[in-house]
Amino acid sequence: MMDEDDLKLMEDLAQRASFLTRDLSSNEPVHVKKRKHESVIEKYEKVPRRLQTEPEKELIHLLPIKDKSGIIPQAVEKPVLDVAHDEEEDEEDMEEAEDFNEEPLPVLTPEEMAAQRRQKLQERKMHIAALASAILSEPDSNIKKLKELRAMLMEQDPNVAVIVRKLVMVSLMEIFKDIAPSYKIRPLTEAEKATKVKKETQKLREFEEGLVSQYKFYLENLEQTIKDWKQRKLKKSNVISLKAYKGLAEVAVKCLCELLVALPHFNFHNNIIVLIVPLMNDPSKMISELCVEAVKKLFKQDKLGYASLGVVKVISGLVRGRNYDVRPEVLKVFLHLRIKEVELQKDSEDIAPKKKFMTYKEKRKHLSRMQRKWRKAEEKLERELLEAEASESKEKKLKLHTETLNIVFVTYFRILKKAQKSPLLPAVLEGLAKFAHLINVEFFDDLLMVLHSLIASGDLSYRESLHCVLSAFHILSGQGDVLNIDPMKFYTHLYKTLFSLHAGGTNEDIGIVLQCLDVMFAKRRKQVSQQRALAFLKRLSILALHVLPNSSVGILATNRIFMQTFPRMDLLLDNESQGSGVYLPELDEPEHCNAQNTALWELHLLQRHYHPTVQKFASHLIAGAPTEGSGVLPLDLSQRSATELFETYCMKGMTFNPPVASVTPRRKDTFPQMDSFVDEELNKQLQQHITETVAHKPLDFAKHLKESSLA
Repeated sequence: MMDEDDLKLMEDLAQRASFLTRDLSSNEPVHVKKRKHESVIEKYEKVPRRLQTEPEKELIHLLPIKDKSGIIPQAVEKPVLDVAHDEEEDEEDMEEAEDFNEEPLPVLTPEEMAAQRRQKLQERKMHIAALASAILSEPDSNIKKLKELRAMLMEQDPNVAVIVRKLVMVSLMEIFKDIAPSYKIRPLTEAEKATKVKKETQKLREFEEGLVSQYKFYLENLEQTIKDWKQRKLKKSNVISLKAYKGLAEVAVKCLCELLVALPHFNFHNNIIVLIVPLMNDPSKMISELCVEAVKKLFKQDKLGYASLGVVKVISGLVRGRNYDVRPEVLKVFLHLRIKEVELQKDSEDIAPKKKFMTYKEKRKHLSRMQRKWRKAEEKLERELLEAEASESKEKKLKLHTETLNIVFVTYFRILKKAQKSPLLPAVLEGLAKFAHLINVEFFDDLLMVLHSLIASGDLSYRESLHCVLSAFHILSGQGDVLNIDPMKFYTHLYKTLFSLHAGGTNEDIGIVLQCLDVMFAKRRKQVSQQRALAFLKRLSILALHVLPNSSVGILATNRIFMQTFPRMDLLLDNESQGSGVYLPELDEPEHCNAQNTALWELHLLQRHYHPTVQKFASHLIAGAPTEGSGVLPLDLSQRSATELFETYCMKGMTFNPPVASVTPRRKDTFPQMDSFVDEELNKQLQQHITETVAHKPLDFAKHLKESSLA
């Protein structure tokens, strides 16, 4: 049911809704009044006729023309395309193209293809050389040619693409090394851009801006080449194969390594570090060695410490991010850091005082108005000179070295704490042995406990345990002198394991043993007892009989230092025993083995050694290691350390060192009569031997001849 109001509304709408009652076939307007007297014929006549006419043509309206009568519109009929005709033309074109494709291309022989490739390659080389020469001759004017040369990195000809890209990479690297300034280019501020400058200054700005942008694009190309090779990803053009991408990536890594070492002061150096450091851990041995050597060179030539700090930060993050699963060579590069001193305490004052400027109150008190004005200008100039000064102050250098070494020690301590069975442990122990004298005193007790626990665990190799001993004594030889720590357990461990060395694979470890002995005895002579020194002297003399000549020379040089440093070492040159007891060579306690009751009889055997240098050292020690007189050593031997002698007489080349003097053979024509007499006697004896053999055993001789002929 509907309400009365709704019903009334619907009735009103029905009376006015003409669109419901309208004749749709009529074209009359809606609001025209209906004529009641219209007949059917009139209605039919009013309906418009629809004749079959031509379709209306579409017009294109042009610009109108204006004359005296007014504006005349202009229009042109739009041409109607004949679809059928076009389809026929397309079919004809396709047939012609097929006929053209069916024509055989000229087949080139391999010689012609090689000649064509050589010609293309020569053209590319000449183009590269021309661009590079133009850039190097006038870098300011031809900086835009860098873009043209860099575009050749996208060479698309598959016959020469690989070689051309390699040549362009190397050429750009050499160009950037030559034209890069000796300072870092910073971007201009808006105020500097708006300021009017001279033409020379504007030209320099444009050169610097273009150089930085092209250098950035070049580094991005090198990075993308390496990423494509690492991801085994080919470009859409497929111009270069995956095998060729490896060669491109190697050249790209070489270029990055060269730029890392040659331009440590220039822009984007940190970006290069971020690219190179992960490649030190690359599975490819060649790429890994390239990056490791580049980082070593950078450490050796970095005098200030900025670049070294950046590399150390990235290496520390890499080791931690990979969960200590990196190659040991990555950590061994720390050994090449040029760090000799650091700030051991933050509040320590430098020897050279800082440059101090007068305060405002001091100027008002001591200077006149004109003097204050001049002093202000002078201080401003001094500040600018300090900022632009190339050599950094000692304070800044120490701060950089301290920060660098802190990161190195944090990396080492993390590995000692969390990854003691990692293959990185030898590199960590070797690094601690080198930088232990720079460690803060607060860490000494904990570090010595960790080193002793590692040795006592028995999980370390002999070389690693030697590094532990060396690290401990480096710690104690520096600031550790003030600590009341008894390192007897480290002496005992070294004494006990000396006989693990021999002339085989462990011969190389003797170099580390010689370093340990130098730190343990020569630098701590006041803390070493006579019994301990005698025990080591005797055991080292026994060891000298079982190792290679270079190791024997190093050990005897160490024994010489023992005899010259400690008193009463000549007891072992006497046959008579001193005190009670018998020498116990199998006892592993150097303090209680009664070494004073034995003699160095090994020196008599070493005096008859086949190596002349070993003979000289043995004779020198038998004489009591004199510093003057008949038994003194030559200067070239006495002035060298034991480690230097060990390296000098190394036999890695499988040759006798020093070389044996060759014996000149006697010429045959020196005594011609004697030579002819000897030849005649030999011939007679040979004939006699053959005659006797045939006479006594003719059948055997015939059988022998037959067998020899068959053979």
